[in-house]
Formats: sequence, structure tokens, C-alpha cells
Amino acid sequence: MKVAVFGLGYVGSVTAACLAAAGHDVWGVDVDTAKVGPITEGHSPVVEPGLDELVADGVTAGRLHATTDPRLALDRADVSLICVGTPSTPAGSTDLTYIKRAVRDIAEAAHVVVPPESGFHSIVIRSTVPPGTVDEVVAKVLADVPPPAGLTFGTAMCPEFLREGSGLADFYDPPFVVVGTEFPTVGVQLSELFAFLMNSSLGQEVQVVEVRTAEALKYACNAFHATKVAFANEMGRIFRNYEVDSREVMRLFVQDTSLNISPYYLKPGFAFGGSCLPKDLRSVLHLARVNDTELPLLAGTLATNERSISDIVDRVIAGPGREVALLGLSFKVSTDDLRESPNVELAERLIGKGYNLRIYDAIVNPSRLVGANLRHVESKLPHLQRVLTDDPAAALRGADVALVSATDKAAVDALLAAPPARTIDLSGRLGDSVEALPGYEGVGW
Repeated sequence: MKVAVFGLGYVGSVTAACLAAAGHDVWGVDVDTAKVGPITEGHSPVVEPGLDELVADGVTAGRLHATTDPRLALDRADVSLICVGTPSTPAGSTDLTYIKRAVRDIAEAAHVVVPPESGFHSIVIRSTVPPGTVDEVVAKVLADVPPPAGLTFGTAMCPEFLREGSGLADFYDPPFVVVGTEFPTVGVQLSELFAFLMNSSLGQEVQVVEVRTAEALKYACNAFHATKVAFANEMGRIFRNYEVDSREVMRLFVQDTSLNISPYYLKPGFAFGGSCLPKDLRSVLHLARVNDTELPLLAGTLATNERSISDIVDRVIAGPGREVALLGLSFKVSTDDLRESPNVELAERLIGKGYNLRIYDAIVNPSRLVGANLRHVESKLPHLQRVLTDDPAAALRGADVALVSATDKAAVDALLAAPPARTIDLSGRLGDSVEALPGYEGVGW
């Protein structure tokens, strides 16, 4: 393909050189001659191991070019990849000035160049941008400067995951290649463009998703990376008070790929609870206080967990009706452990606000609760026996809203048979049939 890469900073230079090395005809575009000049001369404009050699090879082979003129890059081009900067504004928002300028340059150049033989040109954002940028910002520019007759624009988001210092290795071995687009042709083009990165024997392929999913993905990744750095540093700050080498702790920590470094827990849903997580987190924060050590990340974890509960209460209050069905009471399905269950806390708050609550749980039996489990529920829900049922249909009867964490077949069947006006899914695992019900709401989706 002929590919135009707008922006020849770190991401653009690596992308352009690697695509040229894969055999594509690549034209880098930048308003800054200090970036265009080095590539034209066969050098990288940024410092990155191995990039100088790759740029030199691409230029020598005649597959890598650089220019300040978008018209040269767009002539017969199939794809434009926008890799321009998206810096923060003083208020912290994302400055999309360069994105809009690049899209406008593409749209205007399309009126004076020869279009690709296919009559279709893909405009793909690689820069990190907020969800909605392609649908709203890019679409508005293209509405102001529509393509000429005989040419169709398709848009997409294809985030990059390059680390400075290992950019080439990251490009050639990406964790995934994700394309967010509503245009099937764009998905096909980018699958072909990046085909050399995929390994069919390992089941790897370009993943085509919703545009906003692709835009949000990069933010989720970087926010998690930042959180990991902060978490490891907080562990170091607290444990050094106890003559613990936190490097050794974390060396062992990352060996657990079942829970610690895994998909487990990384699923949007309701608050955490149970006999371990809240108690042990409070203990770590107590250790910090007695040692005059601040752990704002972990302190914030308790605060955001509380926010998960109060958010559901607020959503119930904002809706009509006073009859509430709570399907699932224990902190985890397939257990009767009610200790610090967020569902128990949710029930207590709603009852305290005057709601008529009926609770279904397939396992919880008040007569079988003992010890700390019994004491906890007696302090929170002294009248549990009166509001609890083992029949989900009975809990749902007359309900204005159902709050659902139970995922057993009886609960799902009861929801499908007699859905209330609103169903708030606390687990995200109820299935497509429930999600298709009128009035369905996800807790975070």
C-alpha cells in the first residue's frame, strides 16, 4: 500500500520506518523541516535504538520518503495514519489542535491529488485521544471539507503501544493490534497493512472493535501502567519501615499469574468485599499511619470502593418506585459468606432510606450462619429472615428495580420471565438475553 504518516515524532518515525521495512510505500509528513530533513537524508529525527539503520534502509530502497507537502503524500495513497502530538492543556484536557489540522490537510489535499484506484481512503488516528474524537472531532472536520466525487473517506482509531527505548521491538511484537471503526473496508485495509505483525499459527489477528473502545483502550493501558508504578512504590514506602526489601516482595509478587498478574479482578463490576480484601487493606493503611507514611493510592482504593456502592444507591434514588429486588447477597457467588459483602451494605443503605427490599440468594440461609458471618449480618440486617427468599420470582414480584449480582440459572430465568422496569447488572455476567431486556443498565457499561 501507499501510506501517509502524519507527524514524524517518536511514534510517527517508528511507524513509518517499520511499515517501509515491511514493503509498503511510506510518506512521512510534518510541518517541521527539522524532522523531515533527517529522514530525507537517511537518518532518524529521534533517538531510538536501531531506528537510524531502519530509516536508512527504507530511504535507500526507495520505500520511505518525507515531505512537508501533504499533497505528495496523499497522491494515490490508500491510508493516512495520524501520529501527531496530543499534549495536555493547562486544565488537563487533551489538545486536539494537531489532530484537526492533520485531518483538514488530508481532506483538502484529496481535492488536488489522484485518488487511490479503490476510490477509498482510510483516515486512521494513532495518537492517544479521548473517546468520541473520531466520531465527533474528526467527523466534523470531514463534514466541513467533504471528499471530492469518486472518493470515500473511512475513519478509524488504531492505538499504538510503543515504549521509548524499545520502540522497534514493541512495534514488531505488539500485545495486540486493535482497530476501532464502523467501516468494514477500513478494517480490511488495516488488516492487510499490519498483516506482517500477525501470527496465524498462534491465533493472532487484527481485532476490529467499536471506535470508542479502541480510543479508550490506550487510556486504560497507560492508567494501569501508572497505577502499577505507584503501587510498587507505595509497597516500598511502607515495607522499608519493617526492614523488608520490597524488590524481593515484588519479585515474588509477579510470579502469581493466576491472580496478581492476570485478567482476574480486571473486570468492571461492583465493589469488592469479603473477609480478606477490606480487612487487609485497612491493616496496611494502619501500618502506614503508625509509621507516618502516606499511601494515597491504597487510601483511594477504599474511597473508590465506597463510591461503587453509593453510586448504585444514587441511581436507585434517581429512578421511580420504592420496591427493590436484590438478587445475590453474599460477597461472591457460590458462597454464603456475608462478611463485608458490598451487597449487604447496599441492602442496609436502601432499607435505611425507606425502600421496600426483597432479597434472593440461592445459598444464604440465616439458620446456618455462624460466628463472624452471623454477627456481621445481624449488625447490618437484623431482619434478614423477613426479607430473604430462595425464590427469585418472589423477590422480583412487584419490583420497580432489580439489583443483580446473582448469576445462577434460576435468577436469570426469573428475570427473563418477569423483568422489572429497571435491571441494574452488578456483575456483567448475566448474558446477552438479560442485556437485551428493556430497562437493562450495566453498572459501568
